[in-house]
Amino acid sequence: MKYLMLINASLDADGQAKGDCTPEDWMLYDKSLKEAGIYVHGNSLADFTTATAIRVDDRGERIVTDGPFAESREVLGGYFVVDVPDLDVALDWAARCPGALGGGNIVVRPLASYGD
Repeated sequence: MKYLMLINASLDADGQAKGDCTPEDWMLYDKSLKEAGIYVHGNSLADFTTATAIRVDDRGERIVTDGPFAESREVLGGYFVVDVPDLDVALDWAARCPGALGGGNIVVRPLASYGD
């Protein structure tokens, strides 16, 4: 079964990501997913200040907001999709992710299957 692991970084009062993860930590984690044969795909996201949000109001008008919401204390930093037997295995891999450290969290969700 395929699971999406959304990597949410925790931010400090200055808007900087918390945690002591190094690029090497991420490369090692990425390598371990691939060596285990469960990696489907994944990506890091560009700096959260490049985000643009859109919503449509009741009149059908687009409302575009540049950047993340100021009140947020976490930002989506990237994702992995893994193909593992069940949720417990997906949670084990999510717990190993460097993004789970330093106040961050990993949201694990199964990908929907529509009979394809």
